[in-house]
Amino acid sequence: MTELTVIQTEASAASGCSCCATADSAAVAAAPKESLVSEDVTTTVYTVSGMTCGHCVKSVTEEVSAIDGVRQVEVVLETGLVTVTSAAPLAAEAVEAAVEEAGYTLVH
Repeated sequence: MTELTVIQTEASAASGCSCCATADSAAVAAAPKESLVSEDVTTTVYTVSGMTCGHCVKSVTEEVSAIDGVRQVEVVLETGLVTVTSAAPLAAEAVEAAVEEAGYTLVH
């Protein structure tokens, strides 16, 4: 079973949320991807742009969690950082496709 953790502070639909049909949001600055691999898990940090509210976080969390092997997803709304813990390294294309399916952009 996949454990989901959502980390966020206050955000409102009035902040320019793309999923709530308001103005464009600013892109989050690119952060380097980090991968830590141990015997049974891999943890990788991605940056996603366009998230502005809790609904955005939920959408990204759900789509990324649906990737085979994903054990945990943590999303920090303010920074756009998405930490994914998986049974093995994930294909970057799979993560990018999941983020795009949620309606957001994976920063390269």
